[in-house]
Amino acid sequence: MEKDEDKQEPIKELKLYKIASELLQTERAYVTRLYLLDQVFCTKLTEEAGKGTFPVEVVKGIFSNVGSIHTFHSQFLLPGLETRMSQWDSTPRIGDILAQLAPFLRMYAEYVKNFDNAMDLLKQWMERSAQFNAIIQDIQSQEACGNLTLQHHMLEPVQRVPRYEMLLKDYLKKLPEDDPDRSQAEKSLNIISMAATHSNTAIRKMENLKKLMEIYEMLGGEEDIVNPSNELIKEGQILKLAARNTSSMEIYLILFNNMLLYCVPKFSLVGQRFTVRTRVGVEGMKVLETSNDDYPHTFQVSGKERTLELQASSEQDKEDWIKAFQKTIEIFQQKNETFKSASKEVVDEVSVSRKSNLELGKRAPRWIRDNEVTMCMKCKEPFNPLTRRRHHCRACGYVVCYKCSDYKASLRYDGNKLNKVCKDCYFILTGRMDAEEPVSGKKRGILEIEAAQVSGNSVLCGFLQHSTDRTKPCQRVWCVIPQHDALVLYLYGAPQDVKAQCTIPLLGYQVEDVQRSLDHPPTSFRLRQSKSVHYFTADTEEVKLRWLGVICKAVIGEMPECQTPDDEHLNNTLATTQNTVTSS
Repeated sequence: MEKDEDKQEPIKELKLYKIASELLQTERAYVTRLYLLDQVFCTKLTEEAGKGTFPVEVVKGIFSNVGSIHTFHSQFLLPGLETRMSQWDSTPRIGDILAQLAPFLRMYAEYVKNFDNAMDLLKQWMERSAQFNAIIQDIQSQEACGNLTLQHHMLEPVQRVPRYEMLLKDYLKKLPEDDPDRSQAEKSLNIISMAATHSNTAIRKMENLKKLMEIYEMLGGEEDIVNPSNELIKEGQILKLAARNTSSMEIYLILFNNMLLYCVPKFSLVGQRFTVRTRVGVEGMKVLETSNDDYPHTFQVSGKERTLELQASSEQDKEDWIKAFQKTIEIFQQKNETFKSASKEVVDEVSVSRKSNLELGKRAPRWIRDNEVTMCMKCKEPFNPLTRRRHHCRACGYVVCYKCSDYKASLRYDGNKLNKVCKDCYFILTGRMDAEEPVSGKKRGILEIEAAQVSGNSVLCGFLQHSTDRTKPCQRVWCVIPQHDALVLYLYGAPQDVKAQCTIPLLGYQVEDVQRSLDHPPTSFRLRQSKSVHYFTADTEEVKLRWLGVICKAVIGEMPECQTPDDEHLNNTLATTQNTVTSS
């Protein structure tokens, strides 16, 4: 037994040496890539930006703190590893070096957090500036780049930390329990594992973003696809059975976390291309297994916008699709329930305490969720995933764009550290006056009324599907009839938007029930006046009746009462609306 153990010792030592050697070799290659990013790409773009061709801030926004990362690895970690490997016979360990330097890997957090923004800026300026694009293309053509793109090289710092984690775990497996290097190696692994978690998340986001870009190209530039909030769940070809007969056609389904795209092929000379025929929202979606003697492996997907009867290629394919739909619906419902329970608090909180000057900066605010707004809550410009992304003011919790959040002020609840704040909070917290705008402010337009403000004092408010053209998909909007203006219907993109999309003066409109069809479920109704037509669809028959009860009074000039969902009220509503609504 002792002889066997004696034989194992040299083998373990050799394995430890190989792991340490691999760490050194990969570190040398990594430092070469960092030099390429920092001293070649970043330096040349910065030099050109100095000539005024494009903003220097763009280059800084793309490369973030890559210079600091390069300095750390080239001047500290790599020399430390090289020295240790040259002394391996007398000091066969690496845990102590990594434990000493691992805390500096926290600088990767800044790079990883900025990664999505860096990819957006890079794509945007390669399309916008010919000179910017020419410099990158010229460097990418050089031998040092290895025929790889800048985006590929920029992903390496994100991938490097998980690589350290993997090598260190392997090192600990081979390290004897009583080895003096074990405690230092375990300490460094804990620190590196925390940094690796952020990197792995960024890698998944990048992979998802790449897939979204592929789908964007495949659909011919379909809007709202390349959005960080969209998560691809499943895609593939499948047969769709006709609703009126037994014929079938091949279609392409793309399931996201929030919607299903039903696509049909279109002619193209450059790869597969599809046209989106229908978007079906996951909200309210149901999936049902069906039986068809003529067509095996069938199931049905029904949503508010469309019902599809589908035929999979096999029983396994059918099960995979059904599981994907069921899991997506379940996760969406869980998030939606959380939003609904919180939305009751939002209406009460925003108007009372959101902008209390006395409390501002003294306590952490409740953040308005990203999905509760569709536009900047300051300048009212609509958000988009590339040029106007969402940011949170750390003082009031509003969701604002980058222009309206380009200020910093010290906040007491965060130890008086400087934090990103919106313009209004900056002037309140610093006691300065805004020289660009008059103190009194300009008069608000008719649409510039905050959704939360009117929702808290409304006759009726809630989500409805809305369209002005029955041939096009409906848009989910937040509808409000305020108490102070009970003859007008306000339509917002989300419950916290600070500006309405449009208003409908209800007086004089005809209220019509819409006949049931594939395009319009039985919970639909429409408002018509001359050539102006608005189609609405409620979530349930009960919600539809509540809206009709209010609108039917408003269109004839009567002031409606605040609605409550009790049975007596619904019975009265039903009796009233049946006498008022005309059938289309």
